[in-house]
Amino acid sequence: MAQAETFQATNWMTPAHILNEFPYQKFAADVKEASKGSVDFEIYSSGSLVPAPTTMQGIGDGVAQLGIVYPPYNPSELPLNNVINDLVFVSDDDFAAAFAWTELGLTNEKVRAEWNKNGGVFVGGYATPVYNFVCMKEISDPASADGLKIRTAGTAQTAWVQSLKAVPVSVPIADVYSGLERGSLDCTMTDPTNLDKGNKFWEVAKTVNLLPMGVVVGATYVYNKDFWSSLSPENRRILLDETAIGLARSQVAYHVGVANALKGSEERGLKITEANPDMVAALDKFKTSMIAELPKRSMAERKIEDPSDVIANFLELQKKWSGLMADVDRTDPDAVARIVKENLYSKLDENTFGLN
Repeated sequence: MAQAETFQATNWMTPAHILNEFPYQKFAADVKEASKGSVDFEIYSSGSLVPAPTTMQGIGDGVAQLGIVYPPYNPSELPLNNVINDLVFVSDDDFAAAFAWTELGLTNEKVRAEWNKNGGVFVGGYATPVYNFVCMKEISDPASADGLKIRTAGTAQTAWVQSLKAVPVSVPIADVYSGLERGSLDCTMTDPTNLDKGNKFWEVAKTVNLLPMGVVVGATYVYNKDFWSSLSPENRRILLDETAIGLARSQVAYHVGVANALKGSEERGLKITEANPDMVAALDKFKTSMIAELPKRSMAERKIEDPSDVIANFLELQKKWSGLMADVDRTDPDAVARIVKENLYSKLDENTFGLN
């Protein structure tokens, strides 16, 4: 790339959302500086360039050179990625889940091939904090959920809600605020940072139940294949290094944001309740059966080969990253980035990664 050029990066979150502010707004500024202006991303927020459900297609078609992709919006195009999104319903460490998911996407040949088939190069991903119920009507024991309309994201969440005899509703997260306000939704499953950041659910919701219902993972950085291959090795190196920092900043912001959001919600008058023992027991029973049935169910519903090896790969990586993060200050993005860079991105070869 002999001269400066502006490239399109698409993000359906608002500019103030954690997954926009840190891995896109700050990332773009840092990349521009590090590359001396030769890689300059213009950020299109709030889905203004490409809406969330068609972001993968937009990247593959070259409408955007970079975008954030949430696999459940593309179940037929990204079936293996969606299997992992089902699996992380049982995760209880968002840092370990995020970096295991990232390493899986960077190194597992089956998962890499899935991104490649759709015209993308996966370079890094996120995990939300552990999900809770945010509701207009209080959820306590399993019976209290009967008949409630609950927004879900992904197959595992949907199955869990159905097991409670509630009604799962699939709508983009941008529509949840109005759904709660107008009564088309009684609850949403979400991480607590959505209470005060971006979606600001604390303006309409009445209660939060702290039942821990896993995390959600997504692809923070997916590049158009042709764009990625057009970059010089030096600029690919810059993007890889800045990705480690961008991912670290996002996870730390999530971590710090949970406590702030719950404290602020309580101060605004929302009722914050702990998980009911009967609900915990029902959730544990559901998780056990879900893990046992996941390979067979995925083969039947997603029309794929046995994903047991990919599931095992992720669980092994999650255990590895749980150990790597055990003594790291999770409020220090530089400390987190250092671990991620040393154990993952420094091992990628900018001369070959993503080019086959």
